[in-house]
Amino acid sequence: MIPTLKHHFGGPSRRDFLQLGLGGGLGLGFADMLRLRAAEASAGTRATATNCILLWLDGGPSHYETFDPKPDAPKEIRGEFGAVKTAVPGIQFCEKVPKLAGVADKLSIVRSIWHKDPNHGGGNHYMMTGRPTPVPVNCGAFVTFHPSLGSMVSHARGTRQGLPAYASIGAMSRSGGPNFLGAQHAPFVIEGDPNAAGFKVRDVVLPRGISEARAEDRRTLRSQVDRLQRIADHVARDPAVSFDQFNAQGVDLVTSAPAQAAFDLAREDAKVRDAYGRTDLGQRLLLARRLVEVGVSFVTVYYGGWDHHTDIFKTLGGPFMQKFDQGLAALIGDLDARGMLDRTLVVCLGEFGRTPKVNKGGGRDHWPGAMSVLMAGAGVPRGRVIGATDAKGYYAAQDVYSPEDFAASVYLKLGIDPAQVLHTSTGRPVQLVDGGRRIKELFA
Repeated sequence: MIPTLKHHFGGPSRRDFLQLGLGGGLGLGFADMLRLRAAEASAGTRATATNCILLWLDGGPSHYETFDPKPDAPKEIRGEFGAVKTAVPGIQFCEKVPKLAGVADKLSIVRSIWHKDPNHGGGNHYMMTGRPTPVPVNCGAFVTFHPSLGSMVSHARGTRQGLPAYASIGAMSRSGGPNFLGAQHAPFVIEGDPNAAGFKVRDVVLPRGISEARAEDRRTLRSQVDRLQRIADHVARDPAVSFDQFNAQGVDLVTSAPAQAAFDLAREDAKVRDAYGRTDLGQRLLLARRLVEVGVSFVTVYYGGWDHHTDIFKTLGGPFMQKFDQGLAALIGDLDARGMLDRTLVVCLGEFGRTPKVNKGGGRDHWPGAMSVLMAGAGVPRGRVIGATDAKGYYAAQDVYSPEDFAASVYLKLGIDPAQVLHTSTGRPVQLVDGGRRIKELFA
């Protein structure tokens, strides 16, 4: 804390300048997060490989209604939607994702990942961490018994240019936390709707007097910005003021042109924003691209509402699926056009697939026996389907892989050894991924 700032310099207090909290109810300031990271006993060698954008489809998306349609199966299995040709001859997607079908030559679909946990909490944990839950987890619990993918990337890399290594846009997945790695590796949560007028990232904005100074003359605006820097310069020379290097990095963040530009979607070309879709999800995916562009290593974009026990065809036949299809296809195409796809891993998945038979309510229930995972970038082969389910989509049947294999593959793509042994705060050794093997087709 720096309670003496207002007394020494007058004007706004530290609260007016910045708080830079982690979000998600953790109450940890950004400067505190930096301080905790620096205090880690063994920082080790920082991984410097590709970045990752993970689109989390919370609730469990149907593999039939996304990337593994079964047009020749009986109607009670294939459902109401047909299949559509993709940009790759011989590969079909559900007709409700035509834009993703159009960029199928830039991505791979893994159709053969499965596990045994039909619960939202357990399935979420398994796919977010690569480790099964040791005890049953109820649907709404926010529990992480093992570090999440994003938290481990944060642990391996630390901050870049004062930016957090791990961010989550929209919300934090219930198993997206750091567990024994510590709160400093929880995600920086960016809430709100980026498509809304006046959207601002909480705690990463200039002071109110500056951000609302459009009506003031330029000289007044300049003097307020300069005062921030003078405060930082002064306290750097005055040990009596509790304003250390981590608080200084916080000031650097809110006064940094690259950081401010990354969070300010109004600076993005209108045509690009339109391409992603002027929706909450479309603009969150665009914000994710901007964040990895300036050095955020791992960004999760949360898109919930996939637990379709009833009326699945009504829901997926409307805007819910349209904004998913448009936004994700635009992200992949945009990254490729900018030359960023080779160094950005894009992953899209949920906790499991959905039941083969449509139920009496016109929906599909939980089904971990088969699921589809979209992956692109970072050397992932383009235009491929990896593995297969049986003819009716009941089970992964060819080149079958587990969540451990998925997690190991993501870590390897990001330059992190999945076989490494971590240690809890009590010194207990824990292997990062227990027994996972890489999905070899992703490295072909």
